[in-house]
Amino acid sequence: MKIIVTSIFVEDQDKALEFYSETLGFIKKHDVPTGEFRWITLVSPDDEDGTELLLEPNDHPAAKEYQKKLFAEGIPVTMFGVANVHKEYERLMKHGVKFTMEPTEMGEITIAVFDDTCGNLIQIAQK
Repeated sequence: MKIIVTSIFVEDQDKALEFYSETLGFIKKHDVPTGEFRWITLVSPDDEDGTELLLEPNDHPAAKEYQKKLFAEGIPVTMFGVANVHKEYERLMKHGVKFTMEPTEMGEITIAVFDDTCGNLIQIAQK
């Protein structure tokens, strides 16, 4: 068994698609109409056949509440691995990304946390 799709709730699918593809550099794999919303997934350019990230609309009240509470508590909804947190931090800062935690060493890993502009905090980590 392996993870093939993981999802995050987003407030606006178009805004999320733009941020995750243009700012973060993920590649759109699927964009399929599903009624009022779309099935939008992205993949890492380093592994186009790898795990897909689904941009899930937060239309359900439980999803909105979950997303708001995690954000308010400063809890990242997911973690992305990077080769160098400091370089990624600098690159994203140049794109106007707002960080809630600068690169910080935590034992054998270095992490940073940023606001994805779509209602989530995202953690990046370097092992």
